[in-house]
Amino acid sequence: MAMIALNIMPIAYISKGQRVDEIVISPHKPDFQPEKITLLSTIAANLPGMLFQILQRQDGSVFIPYVSSGCKYLSELEPEAVQADFQVLYKLIHPQDIKAFAESINVCRTTLRPWHWEGRIITPSGKLKWIQGTSQPELQEAGDFLWNGLLMDITDRKQAQEKLQESEARYKAILDAIPDLMFRISRDGEYLDLKSEGANITLSREEIVGKHLQELLPSDVATISQVAIAKTLDSGTLQTCEYQLPTPLGVRDYEARLVVSGTDEVLAIVRDITDRKQGEVALQNLAQKFAKAFSCSPDSITISTLQEGRFIEVNDSFVKLSGYERDEAIGKTSFELNFWVHDRDRLNLVQELQTTGVARNLEVEFRQKSGEIITTLLSAEVIDLNGIPSILGVHHDITERKQVEAQLRFCAQRDRLLAETLVRIRSSLNLEQILQTTVTEVRQFLQADRVFISLNNANLGIRTLAESVDPKYPSVSGWSTNDEAYLKEVRNLLKDNFVRVFEDITQMKVSPKVKAHCQKFQTKASLAVPIMLNNELFGALIANQCSGSRHWQPIEIDLLQQMSEQVAIAIQQSQICQKLAELNTNLEQQVQERTSQLQQKMQEVEKLHRVKDVVLHTVAHDLRTSVMGNLMVLKNLLNQGVESKGAGEQGSRGAGEQGSRREITASLSPLPPIPSAPLPLSHAQSSIPVSRSIIERMIQGNDRQLTMINSLLEINSCEKQGLEIKLEPVQLSTLLGGTFAQLEPMLTQNQATLKNLVPADLPLVMADGTRLQKVLANLIAHGLQNNPPGLNFTLSATVEAGMIRTQIQDDGVVMSKVECDRLFDLHVRDPQDCCSTSIGLKMYLCRKVIKAHGGEIGVISNRKRGLTFWFTLPLATSSRTNRP
Repeated sequence: MAMIALNIMPIAYISKGQRVDEIVISPHKPDFQPEKITLLSTIAANLPGMLFQILQRQDGSVFIPYVSSGCKYLSELEPEAVQADFQVLYKLIHPQDIKAFAESINVCRTTLRPWHWEGRIITPSGKLKWIQGTSQPELQEAGDFLWNGLLMDITDRKQAQEKLQESEARYKAILDAIPDLMFRISRDGEYLDLKSEGANITLSREEIVGKHLQELLPSDVATISQVAIAKTLDSGTLQTCEYQLPTPLGVRDYEARLVVSGTDEVLAIVRDITDRKQGEVALQNLAQKFAKAFSCSPDSITISTLQEGRFIEVNDSFVKLSGYERDEAIGKTSFELNFWVHDRDRLNLVQELQTTGVARNLEVEFRQKSGEIITTLLSAEVIDLNGIPSILGVHHDITERKQVEAQLRFCAQRDRLLAETLVRIRSSLNLEQILQTTVTEVRQFLQADRVFISLNNANLGIRTLAESVDPKYPSVSGWSTNDEAYLKEVRNLLKDNFVRVFEDITQMKVSPKVKAHCQKFQTKASLAVPIMLNNELFGALIANQCSGSRHWQPIEIDLLQQMSEQVAIAIQQSQICQKLAELNTNLEQQVQERTSQLQQKMQEVEKLHRVKDVVLHTVAHDLRTSVMGNLMVLKNLLNQGVESKGAGEQGSRGAGEQGSRREITASLSPLPPIPSAPLPLSHAQSSIPVSRSIIERMIQGNDRQLTMINSLLEINSCEKQGLEIKLEPVQLSTLLGGTFAQLEPMLTQNQATLKNLVPADLPLVMADGTRLQKVLANLIAHGLQNNPPGLNFTLSATVEAGMIRTQIQDDGVVMSKVECDRLFDLHVRDPQDCCSTSIGLKMYLCRKVIKAHGGEIGVISNRKRGLTFWFTLPLATSSRTNRP
């Protein structure tokens, strides 16, 4: 058969600076002979693959004269499509194989050696195929390359190779993973070969191969092994033997499995079974322990089949728990014994065991032989018992615990009901709502058919206040009676605060009227608790069962007793509220009258305040005008006295004695003479000599009065309109320096000294400089007026928490804590101290000014250091403009 090679050739060429990999196809070649095409098609039709021929010309063009019909089977592409665009076949190559394909083509073109390539393609339908390509390039006379090639589908071969490799790898991995020793041994006991990787063996391969069993094994073990070898070769079946060998780790147990591996030779697989042997012993011991635990367990333990639930084994605790003897239970199913209260519990257990193989703490109800229902926690696991899936179940009896839990829940519900009732009583004054809610919740709690509250009234008889009843039964709401005989009998039943329990009305010894009443309202059982107010029967809280007789539980009786006490409290509270409402009505009337009186008094007080303000304003202004006039006259007289003294000194010496008394002749008129109205001669010549010191004291007194009046007017203005300040950044050291320069004459007059320790680099403060100067002057004046001459002041300032704290300390007299606390308050001063009131008003104004700045002011008294006035001002960076 002619062999034609397939050529798949990507041609690289440079065009416009770019490298392009493509397959160029020529649609026809005029000089290619048709008879050759026919021959090629005939041969290709019988070849398992795809044949084609590619001609590459020197100019780089490619012509594909022929592509066989096998193209469609191989690539799912029509031959004409490949001839028209050979690039479509190139695009089928697997992305991971394109690089190797291109490299093989380049090598073939360079060396002109035969081309061979194996790789994968992905057909248009998505199938993955392995392709083998071969080709032989031929250089033509004209310099063209002719490529004859064949592509074959080798997918089956590749898959077979992969499976073979996987099988070999798997078997090798299995063999390597076997930790057992493997020996090839001849019939006469010679070791022919061994595999010892992964096994614990003390001898090397060279020390074992070629030796006989008798040379390496104890005689008894060698004899056993020799017999097993002979039996294996003679029978051709697997033989097993067990033996023990001493090792550095102690005596170990081994198992040897022998199979025929060749003529007169066996393959022996030797395994260390020491752990298995020890496990078997431990298992036997465990089985004994389990048997003892099974029989002695305080919990019921059963073994039953998984499918039917037929009991295979039970312990003594099961007998006690179920009431069935061992012989009665074994061989029977749980359904035959009517053991399950709910059949679905058995189905749920089996489903969980089949899903997870284990069940833990399932709460299940069982029926004892006596018919009594018990509750257990069931834990179970699936075990294999002689090839039969079985259930090992443990039942822990929790019947008593469940009863206690139910009792606790009942008590909790009772306590909740009582607490809620108590809250309603305390939070609501609506008696009707309280009583109705109470009977509703009590009926729900007791699961009774009817609960109601009846009232015992001497005038109105018995009537129902509130009721909750099942719609199936008649209501007693609105029922009342004045039958004296009936009322007397009922009151006798409930007298002395006794609880009346009737489990069956038909057995109750009462009058026909009472029985008729019970029949009318279908009452079959009743529980009545009296409601007592002030040791008198007020009514009753009654629960009825209409569906049949009922055994009332002690906790139910206790609940009704406690509820009756709460109802009594609610009724008593309602009565008290009624009395309070009446008292409140009277009180409101009294309050209205008193309010009217107070409003009238307030109007009178407001009138007095307005009168006071008018009087204060008028008197203060009149006093201020009078004092200022007096000051002007006194200062005038003082100045005239100074001039007359100068003139007297220039006169005769004899007149000096009169001048030495420093007397001033003063006119009786307080005002200077008016030129247009000359005074009579007698009036003009009438004069009174006044001492200079008296005039000076009069001037000082008028100054204090003027200061006090100004302070009063300023305080009155502050209280009404607020203190107006003009805040601006101020350098405190500069302000203090200017203030003390103004105070220098006053300090000199009082022989006082001032030591200024204020740093010059203090931050700016937000302050009204004018008002702050008055504060400093008032604080200095306070020290000077309350101390003898010679007082020493020390001024300091520090920055603390966004504020500047300024201190003025003197070494004068101290004050008590009470005086310090009240110094800046507005209060009545000592009337005997003429300076006290003036100073007090100034101190009060000082605090108003500092407060308006957003600071604080105070005084500290120290026996050793005297008084220390302090005040704080906010820094300019952190302050806010504060206006009163």
